[in-house]
Amino acid sequence: MRRKKRREPAQGSARLLGNVLLVLGGSAIVAIAYNVFLLPNAIASGGLSGFATIVYQVFGLAPHITLYALNIPLFLLGILLLGGLRYGGMTLVGTLFLPFVVFLTQHWPPLTTEPLLAAIFGGVGVGMGLGLVFRSGASTGGTDLAAQIIHKYTGASLGAGVFIMDGLIVAAAAIAFSIEFALFALIGLFITGKTIDIVQTGFGYDKIAFIITEEQGKVKLAILNDVDRGVTKLQAYGGYTEDDRPMLMCVVNRNEIPLLRQVVQSIDRDAFIVVSNATEVLGRGFKMD
Repeated sequence: MRRKKRREPAQGSARLLGNVLLVLGGSAIVAIAYNVFLLPNAIASGGLSGFATIVYQVFGLAPHITLYALNIPLFLLGILLLGGLRYGGMTLVGTLFLPFVVFLTQHWPPLTTEPLLAAIFGGVGVGMGLGLVFRSGASTGGTDLAAQIIHKYTGASLGAGVFIMDGLIVAAAAIAFSIEFALFALIGLFITGKTIDIVQTGFGYDKIAFIITEEQGKVKLAILNDVDRGVTKLQAYGGYTEDDRPMLMCVVNRNEIPLLRQVVQSIDRDAFIVVSNATEVLGRGFKMD
């Protein structure tokens, strides 16, 4: 009897190619947003690109040279101090490709000379690009890698490490340019973070409902049959009575919330329902990874 050919290697190659394209595409978006929005308007919104902006505005050194001069040593330092390639070869791709696209697009004209618009749209562009890179499990090196080193040798959290690095760059922008331009940089930094979250997890259109009811059996069947969604039964206890109060959990699309509410309340008007955003839902009936 012949064995079926295994498809795992082909699937692994396709996933690898997809990750490479995410890193290349995301790095290109970051570089273009940097050259047409942030750099010409002196918006140093964190990261090594923000530092490269300060160096360019003060000393006239091309940003791609600064990025290469700092990114490559940081990457090598990460290999030595962190005990290996923290993000593997994908991060090396981003580390090398992003400055290269910065070099290729360095003469593109700015799309706006209004600093506020530059901070907003530059932040969106950089966030979109970094979000795509992060989805591949990689990074573009820079302050992310520096934060890993700070975390290992000082015990500070990764978030604190990134905050320290970006905070120092924004403070340097305030000294090199003005407080006003530092505030624009903070706006760009904030928008970048929010955009990364959206690219990573979506807009949160799915909802998660927690239901406590005395008619859990009937409610469970109604959700399964009428709403056509799965239900998970969680063990819970009353905070005052300390009695067993099993709770039903159900994940639905946003437009299914009215139907879910109607179905539950038609069985138990006194049912306790809590609905909140589900940041990302993977699996059958929702987004497949």
